[in-house]
Order: sequence, then structure tokens, then C-alpha cells
Amino acid sequence: MVSTRAEKSVKSNSPVMNGVKETKSNSPVRNGVKEDKDLKKLKGSKASPTAPRRSSARIQALQKAEKSLAVPNAVVVKEEDKDNVKEGKGKKRSRKSGPEESLVVEEQSVLLLKKKPFTCDKDEMKVENAVGQLGDKSDTVKVKDTIRLFNKHYLQFVQEEEKRCIRAETQPKDANSPKKSSQKASKSKKGAPHVDSKKPAKRPDLKAVSKMMENNEILYSEKKIGSIPGIEVGYQFYSRAEMVAVGFHSHWLNGIDYMGQSYAKAYSFEFPIAIAIVLSGMYEDDQDNAEDVVYTGQGGHNLTGDKRQIQDQKLERGNLALKNCVEQCVPVRVIRGHDSSSSYSGKVYTYDGLYKVVNYWCETGISGFKVFKFRLRRLEGQPTLTTNQVYFTHGRVPQSIAEIRGLVCEDITGGQEDIPIPATNVVDDPPVPPSGFTYCKSLKVAKNVKLPTNAAGCKCKGSCNDPTTCACALRNGSDFPYVSRNGGRLVEAKDVVFECGPKCGCGPGCVNRTSQKGLRYRLEVFRTAKKGWAVRSWDFIPSGAPVCEYTGILARTEDMDSMLENNYIFEIDGLQTIKGLGGRERRSQDGEIPEDILNKYDDLSSESVPEFCIDAGSTGNIARFINHCCEPNLFVQCVLSTHDDLRLARVMLFAADNIPPLQELTYDYGYALDSVLGSDGKIKQMTCYCGAADCRKRLF
Repeated sequence: MVSTRAEKSVKSNSPVMNGVKETKSNSPVRNGVKEDKDLKKLKGSKASPTAPRRSSARIQALQKAEKSLAVPNAVVVKEEDKDNVKEGKGKKRSRKSGPEESLVVEEQSVLLLKKKPFTCDKDEMKVENAVGQLGDKSDTVKVKDTIRLFNKHYLQFVQEEEKRCIRAETQPKDANSPKKSSQKASKSKKGAPHVDSKKPAKRPDLKAVSKMMENNEILYSEKKIGSIPGIEVGYQFYSRAEMVAVGFHSHWLNGIDYMGQSYAKAYSFEFPIAIAIVLSGMYEDDQDNAEDVVYTGQGGHNLTGDKRQIQDQKLERGNLALKNCVEQCVPVRVIRGHDSSSSYSGKVYTYDGLYKVVNYWCETGISGFKVFKFRLRRLEGQPTLTTNQVYFTHGRVPQSIAEIRGLVCEDITGGQEDIPIPATNVVDDPPVPPSGFTYCKSLKVAKNVKLPTNAAGCKCKGSCNDPTTCACALRNGSDFPYVSRNGGRLVEAKDVVFECGPKCGCGPGCVNRTSQKGLRYRLEVFRTAKKGWAVRSWDFIPSGAPVCEYTGILARTEDMDSMLENNYIFEIDGLQTIKGLGGRERRSQDGEIPEDILNKYDDLSSESVPEFCIDAGSTGNIARFINHCCEPNLFVQCVLSTHDDLRLARVMLFAADNIPPLQELTYDYGYALDSVLGSDGKIKQMTCYCGAADCRKRLF
């Protein structure tokens, strides 16, 4: 198994691209290397069995740094924020931004903040310490890692809610049960109707960001004026909570984020000072003209969602902060929210740059109440706007075959997949389609490889619900690795995932069969200028969602050593990863993998070369076209479903991030630098063209 670079790298003396041996590509160009004699030389000699295994000290250092991602800096509520945080009840006098900002304030929705005075010197020291803990990562990567951590917490809370709902569905429905009695008593005492305990909580995102605050994991916990490092114009957030997680906008509900008097030691301004606003069309008096905005102040708004004003606004809090920006020429960050059915919050929030608050005035609004208006104008010299009113326009997804530019093949699968996969080429002249391979949807097995017999399955019926009784869940550490949301998502990367198989009593809709349900996103193979063929999705892909399996011919690794014209060999090193062999970084802790499975391989405890591999050179699926990236948006996950042999696990690619449409899909090939030797015994080098912020500049 090969994961993203922050988790482990491939350990083999033969050239490997994330478990794929690098010889000669079937495509004319792969990572800038043409299909010529140079590639044939890459596999000129077989590694000595006594040669030391590859290990990257840099990768291991980054792995340790990732574990200490937590920023040792407490998040504080300033004096001006007191009105924004209530102890779980009462209305918030705030600017509501979209349907996700409901008034449902749950147990952890208050974000568990406490007042603490701001100290500039200590704050700077804490930020420096945090950067040290994160290693030499760029600001962009720090933001990405923080969002990944948020997504992990988010899915964990989703998992808790799903288990709670299942318990509520399966509990006895005795009207005289103690639970029913207590519920009736609660209703009588509070005078409010009982909330259905089976209904999932609406805000696991708020619980996730609360946990990050408790753990001091917020990236920029102190408010900042102007741009935020690592967040460029056009950056997308998929909930307001994500903005809180990185410190881009510190309120999950309020539209105006501002600094109060507690920041006077750090800045010479008259406070409060506004630093960011969210514009999502929820105020009836707003006027959004792209680079010229008339923004309605906060307060007096009907929070039921009909956009109407119900009382006069006052020049206080956020309104006063925006007024002070006019007089002191302080720019504010503008974030636009747009409806999105694929986002778990129902919105996508795009950063559109810095705006100057030009002037302000008070007038009678549409509903007859006094409102404050603020005119904002976009500062010059910034990248072009990525939103047009409320529509995201990074790239337009084709709506039909006729709209596809550079189409060279309508479906490379030949109808094997439920969703056609087109291929496009606007690089070559004349344009050519992918060739030299046969598409295969499922794994094929070489003649000298024998698959184990089917493993004993669970005895669940219909769908697996109880992790304490499901045999497959017990193998996953007494829990299901997936949540059912969005069709099934992996909560976090593991050494191996045990799914339900042929002998299980559950049906195909079981959540523990998530990776077995085939392609669910519209993918496209497209030609690049320097990296050969690549893959992108026309659909939004949420983090943890399965993208595709790596298929081809399941063969013995030793049989591939003489194949010099194949660079699509993926070594299955799940067993080596679990045992931490060859310098590999383990994902799971001791005891998480069942002993009856691990004990089978005691005689192989010193073997760090995977025994089996997948050869996708002559036959394979969409995964063979996915390129390397030093900071990828996919990760590799070994999965066992039909048997328990770790050496023969299925290789799945999952989304590591929330991936917007038309972004190239990539995973880390896992090379350690200077680890590839040519036939002459000298170190071979290949330039990397991934373009990542922390690109290693070389593939190997």
C-alpha cells in the first residue's frame, strides 16, 4: 500500500511510482520524459537482495511534523465577541449567511471559547513554534493540512451521529420505558416539543471546529488584517466552519468578522476594525455588482430565512467596525457564498480578494427599517474575480458530448463502466487518443497466482449496523471504517480496511461495501503538455470518498523484474506497511489489526519487498492514467473483502481533500530522492512537473 507523501514512501530499490515500477510508458510523455531509450535504461538491473531499503529522512520528518499539527495557541473571545456567544440559548444579533447558519445551537455549537487577553509578543512566539512543528511546509500546505484535520474530525462526528441514530431506531419502543418517561418529563418541564432522537444532528462541522479549538489546532488563531498566508483569491471553503478552522473568518454565524479593543497592543487603530465579510445574498438590501458591492450591516434581521428586516440597525459591533474601516482605510476580505448541492453545508464560499470600504450611510430599507449601508470596492492589482455574482466559474463542466473540447474518444471503457469516461487532447497535433492498452474494469489474476478462499463473513442481515456484533467491524477495531453520508466516505486512512464480502449476510447496499460500488463520479482522461495523460472529475468529490480501484493483472513481483517496457506496476505493500518494514510509516496502532491475520506472516517479518503487484501496462482501468503530485488530493488504501491475505489486498484510491470539479486527480508515487538506479548502477533522476507548492522538483 502506498499513501500520500506525508504518510509514507515506497521502499524498493527498483524504480517505483507509488508502487508502480518506472520503465517505459505507453503514453508518449510521462512526467516530461519521452518514450525513448532513456526510459528503457531505468530498469536495466535488478536490485540486489541484500541492498539497503530506500528511506526518506525528509518524508519521515514531515510525518512527525504532521502529528504535531496542533498550533499551541489558545483561541480567545475578545470583548467585542461577548454578544456573539450565548450559552446555548437566545437569539444572536448577527448577520446570517445561508441555510447552514441555522439557529440550532447544539451542545458544542457555542465553540467552547473563553475570554483571554491578547498579547502580541506571546502570539508571535506561538506562531513561530507552530511553524516549527509543521516543519518547512509552505503556507498553502499548512492550510491544506488543517482542512484535512477538520474533515477528519467532521467525519468522526458524523460517524457518532449515525451510530446514535441507529441505536435510537433499534431501541425498544415501550411507551412506559424510562427513556420515554424522561422525554415526557423533559417536554413538560421545558414546555417545548420533544426533538426526535433519530434525527441526525445538523452541525457536525461545528463540533469539529470546537474540537480543534479545544486541541489548539486552529491554524491562525489570532485575527489578521489583510490577506491570510496560504489562501489565495479563488480559494473555496465548503462550510463556514472550515473558515474558522484556518482562522480566515472567526465566526460560524456572523457575516462580519472584526477586531476589538483587545488588539490595541498589536495595531495602532481605533477599534473595532472589520477584517472580513461574508456576502451570500441573505439580506434584502444587499447589492452585489462584482467588484463594487453595497453591503447591508448587521442586526435587525429576521433569522427565519426570508431575508426581511424586522427592526432598526444600530451603529455598533460589526457596523461600527466597518465604519472605522472607512475612516482608517483598512481593507477587508470578501468571501462570497453560493448555493451548492454537493457541499455538506449547502454552500460553497469563495475568497474574492481584498476590498476597500469606500463610504457608509444610513437609510430606510425595503422593509421600512433603518439599515446601514457600506460600499466596498475591490482593490486593484489582484487576480481576476473567480465568481460572477453567485456562480463559481473556475471552469465550466461540459453538459453533453458535443460540448467537450478536444474530444478524441467518447468512452475509453468501451461501455464497461456505468459512467462513460471520455478522453480529450488539445495538446498534440494531430490529436491522438490513449492507446496501447485494453480497458479492464476488474482485476485479472496471473496463472501462477492463486487467490485464497473466501473469508468467513459476518452474520448481519440486510445492512451492517452494530459494530459490536458485526464480525467485519470487529476486524476494523470494533467500528465501521465508513460513514454512509454522500454514498459512503472513509473516516480516515488505515493500514488496511476490512470490508464485507461474498460470505457476509448483508446486501450490496451495506455501508461496509463502500469501495465495491464502482465509479460514482464523471471522470475524464485529458492530455497535458508535460505529464502525458491525466485524470480529472467533472463532479465535486468530498474527502474520504472512493474514486477508483487500481486494476490490472495481479502478478508476482519477481516476474516483473525483466519487463523493461512497463511503468504501470503497483507493488502491494500493505503487509510491509502494517509491520513498519523498510522504513515505512504505519497508519494503525498496535492491536488494531487482528492477531489471527498478522500471525500468518511471522516468517516474512524481515521481508520488505512486496511479494505481489498489479501490472496495468497492457490492461487496466482509469487509475493507470492518474499522475503523481508531491502534494496530492488522493491517497492509497488497501482493502480486504473476499479474503484475508494482506499480500493480495485490493488497491483503492480515496479523496484526501474536498476536490472541486475539473481539478486534476493525483496521488504521491512515493519515491525517495536518489533511490532509482539505472543499468549502469548510477542514480537516475527525473524532473517533477506537478506544480505543487512544496514540490520536490524531482520525481526521484
